[in-house]
Amino acid sequence: MGKIVRFKNPPKVISVGTVAGAKESEGRLKGYFDLCDKSDKFGKKTFEQSESEMQRLALNFALKKADMSPNRLDAIFAGDLMNQCTGSSYGLAAFSAPYFGLYGACSTAAEGLILGAMAVDSGYFDTVATVSSSHNSSAERQFRFPLEYGSQRPPTAQWTVTAAAAFVLGKSAIAGNAENEKGHSCIGEKNGVCVKITEALPGRIVDKGITDQSNMGAAMAPAAAATLYSYFKESDSSPDDFDMILTGDLGYDGHAICRDLLIGMGLDLGKGFSDCGILIYDRNTQDTHCGGSGCGCSASVMAGFVMDRFKKGEIKDVLLVGTGALMSPSSVLQGLSIAGIGHLVRLSAR
Repeated sequence: MGKIVRFKNPPKVISVGTVAGAKESEGRLKGYFDLCDKSDKFGKKTFEQSESEMQRLALNFALKKADMSPNRLDAIFAGDLMNQCTGSSYGLAAFSAPYFGLYGACSTAAEGLILGAMAVDSGYFDTVATVSSSHNSSAERQFRFPLEYGSQRPPTAQWTVTAAAAFVLGKSAIAGNAENEKGHSCIGEKNGVCVKITEALPGRIVDKGITDQSNMGAAMAPAAAATLYSYFKESDSSPDDFDMILTGDLGYDGHAICRDLLIGMGLDLGKGFSDCGILIYDRNTQDTHCGGSGCGCSASVMAGFVMDRFKKGEIKDVLLVGTGALMSPSSVLQGLSIAGIGHLVRLSAR
């Protein structure tokens, strides 16, 4: 069982930035992105270069909203789905802050938020950014087949989201500390609230023997269930305490599996339990099969839709379990099973 990290000085979410592609701009969450490009190219020649540009744009949007110079960042935590996280390293190379490259597959956004919050809460850094992205075309080319191949997708397949999101985190004001009485501004401040990262529960690797790379929801669901069960068993919270409990892109099938697993453990998360891969697309009008996936999925849903609800005062407490399928093209070709991970982050404006 994991250990819940309860931040003594919960880091503030100062600002966020989001960019997305064509399919996302036509989905259920259209209107929640700072920029959408119907070409999916973002002014670049290749899809890989496009993904790097998405990260650069997302972070610039977040910094601009915070009226903050890039020089204010003490560190950047970033990751993507491409080999060696080149989308992040090329996209963020122009920023002068120390850079930490992350790979947690689709859980990268939650992983970045946990590590960024730990770095700020510990006092080592004052202000950090976390960035993550995915691009449908670059991911398909790497993990499955080039789009030109036209391979048929099975019903359990999910659609890799073309999106990037950036979060800027900063330390909270500390009472009695003259240098930090005011601290940073934060999301929701104009409405009298302040979104903070209050808790985290890093996940553990769970492998149930799934080998089908087109059924990542089934591979990740046990890890999500294990993390959520551990959280509610250890914490004093109940599911009713939260306005939303989100998994980070299990899709329709994986989310149903996760719900069933938890009910079998005696834990019913209720009507507020949903999934970022379900929320981002319209299943009735968009051919995305089991929903969305990719590093940009939970990142853009949280930075766009969820943060907007925080700003409006519609929600005050949210759990995100970022889920990831820890595989590579080589591991799949060698017949290895797909391990899953689920990292939990609690965001609160109470």
